[in-house]
Amino acid sequence: MLATAGTLGLMTGEGWAYEMKWDGIRVLARTTGRSVRLTGRTGRDVTATYPELSELGTLARQDLVVDGEVVAIGRAGRPDFGLLQVRMNLTGAGDVNRLYEEVPVSLMVFDLLEASGRDLTAATYDERRELLGHLLPSGHHVLVPPAHPGPATAAMAVSAGLGLEGIVAKRRRSTYRPGVRSTDWLKIKHLRSQEVVVIGWRPGADGRDLAAVLTAVPDSAGRLVYTGRVGSGFGARARQEAIALLGPLAREDPPVEVPDSERAGPHWVEPRLVAEVRYGEVTATGRFRHPVWRGWRPDRAPEEIRWE
Repeated sequence: MLATAGTLGLMTGEGWAYEMKWDGIRVLARTTGRSVRLTGRTGRDVTATYPELSELGTLARQDLVVDGEVVAIGRAGRPDFGLLQVRMNLTGAGDVNRLYEEVPVSLMVFDLLEASGRDLTAATYDERRELLGHLLPSGHHVLVPPAHPGPATAAMAVSAGLGLEGIVAKRRRSTYRPGVRSTDWLKIKHLRSQEVVVIGWRPGADGRDLAAVLTAVPDSAGRLVYTGRVGSGFGARARQEAIALLGPLAREDPPVEVPDSERAGPHWVEPRLVAEVRYGEVTATGRFRHPVWRGWRPDRAPEEIRWE
C-alpha cells in the first residue's frame, strides 16, 4: 500500500493516526521460524544486503509478514539517505561484510499484514497496529515506532524537531490494500522532493567525469516528460557510480522529447533507473529550479513514478 501526497488541510477530525516519514527504502519482511526474507518494492530479494535485520526472526513471537522502511542512521542520530546509498546496492558478501559495521541499518516496522498464516489486510489500521505491538517488540536493529496521536500540526512539529522527512497520516479505519496508492495514507513532507527517471547524463569538461544527469517524470498518461538536468549534490564517488550504472544502458537518441539546446552533448540512456531529487520549485514549463541530487531509488520502477 502506497501513500498519496497530501496537505495538512486534508486531515480533519479524529479518524487519523500520524506516523513519522522515514527517509529510506520500503521492504516487506517475512519471518518463518527464525529465518527472515526481505523483499523490495520491485520484488527483488534484498535479504543478503542487510544481514543485521535477521534480528527480526528472533524478535517475532509468531511467523509474521510486516511492512517497513530500511534506514541508515547518520552521526546526527537521524536517517541519512545518502548514507543508505552506500549499502543499498551491495550484493556481494565481501562488500556487505566490509560495510556492515561502518554503515549499520535499522528496519522501522509500521504495519502487520500476516500473523501465523492469517491474512490481516482486511483488518483496520488500529487493529493491525495493536496486534503488531503484541507480536513484535523493538530490538536493536528492528524498531516499531509508535504512531503520534495528533493533531497533524503537532505531528509535523515533532517530525521537524527530530530532523525527519515529514509524516504519513493514516485513516484509523482503513484496510491494507497491497500495491494500491491510496488517499487513506497521506504523506506530507517538510521539503519538496520528487522521484525521477534518469534519461541521460552530461560529461564534464574533461569528457570523462559526470557533470549532470538529465531527468524526466511521467505525466498522467504515463508518458515521460523532460524535467531538466541535475548537477548539484554529487560527490566524486557518486559521480563515478552513476557513470558505471548508466554506461550499460547507453542508446543513440533521447528516449523523450528534449529541447534542441539539450540534444548535443549528453550520453542518452534507456529510461530504466529511478532516482530522487530535491528542488526549489517547478517552472511553468515543467522544469526543476535548483534541483539537488539525493540518490538512486532501486526500490522504484519507472512506470510507477508520478508527480508528488
